[in-house]
Amino acid sequence: MQPRFNAITLLAAVTLAVVGCGKDEPKTAPAPAPKAAAPATPPAPAELVVRIGSVAPTTGPIAHLGKDNENGVKLAVDDINAQKIIIDGKVLKLELLTEDDQADPKQGTTVAQKLVDAKVVAVVGHLNSGTTIPASKIYSDAGIPQVSPSATNPRYTEQGFKTAFRVVANDVQQGGAVGAYVAKDMKAKSVAIIDDRTAYGQGVADEVEKAAKAGGAQIVAREFTTDKATDFKAILTKIKGRNPDVIFYGGMDATGGPMAKQARDLGVKSKFVMADGGCSPEFIKLAGDAAEGFICSIPGTPVDKLSKGEEFKKRYKDKFGSDVQIYSPNAYDATMVLVEAMKRANSADPAKFLPELGKTSYEGVTGKIEFDDKGDLRSGAITIYEAKGGKLDVLTTVGG
Repeated sequence: MQPRFNAITLLAAVTLAVVGCGKDEPKTAPAPAPKAAAPATPPAPAELVVRIGSVAPTTGPIAHLGKDNENGVKLAVDDINAQKIIIDGKVLKLELLTEDDQADPKQGTTVAQKLVDAKVVAVVGHLNSGTTIPASKIYSDAGIPQVSPSATNPRYTEQGFKTAFRVVANDVQQGGAVGAYVAKDMKAKSVAIIDDRTAYGQGVADEVEKAAKAGGAQIVAREFTTDKATDFKAILTKIKGRNPDVIFYGGMDATGGPMAKQARDLGVKSKFVMADGGCSPEFIKLAGDAAEGFICSIPGTPVDKLSKGEEFKKRYKDKFGSDVQIYSPNAYDATMVLVEAMKRANSADPAKFLPELGKTSYEGVTGKIEFDDKGDLRSGAITIYEAKGGKLDVLTTVGG
């Protein structure tokens, strides 16, 4: 049987050899290399929601001025949120809380405490000196920065609060400029002065009186009314008998316009002059024909003369459907200054960005903003206007 086994083995070997030497088997194509995974999209930065407050009288006789300030803050908040600013690795999102202080000091402190309780990190406001000053103590106690766009009484920053700033010239600067203009440029020899007994009205009237006297003018009457009064005929009749060259009124447009109109109706020939509280389109509306030739002042360089001014006025009109009254550009800049301080500190914690506010050097809509040690603007430019043909025309800008 052994030979049979060898034959079979030999046949198998030959068969394997033939197969091994025949045509190659078709090769299988290699599997494609796996595609590299697309890089993962980094997660969007988390939002840093930060509350800021805005306070102004948005009801009552000067609501038009309060809404003007509030609108300036709203426009700034929209611009800031659109920029997607990164603070401490998160996207800053401002949330605006607005309050109406009704131009009343007691209400001013009430809403100030309300904002503190709501955990705002900063406040733009208030509008009036009479509300700004008492509210400033509440913000100071809470360590919350306050930047007023429009409070001009010097006492606001003379209290020594490290939280108090303003982006407008004070009454020493403004009253001094107006009083000097009355005496030197208008060549007034006699001046009657009326004020509304508010912190703003009386404060600016005092400064006008000092500067007018220093310029050689005689003060022939010093009278007062209130910011709620509507009938000024008794005061004006008394002043008419003194026949002053100029009547200066320290107050707001809501009372200044009717006062000028009543003066015209009584045949008073004196030039009517106010500071920034009356330097508005609303004054012209309320005074009617008596507004012609009216002289007033606004701290700062005219917005339309600044590089960003015309653009701001257009954007404001497009958004709110109304013209700038007085201080919305300042309110806009006040908001921007606060956020610039947050950016420098890389923090929205008031304790951390408050020290940066004092170091501000910012080119805003209203011009260069830098603060002195008290929180006042270093630049004290004042612009004098005259009402002609239903609008306010620039006469001159002094100081700054």
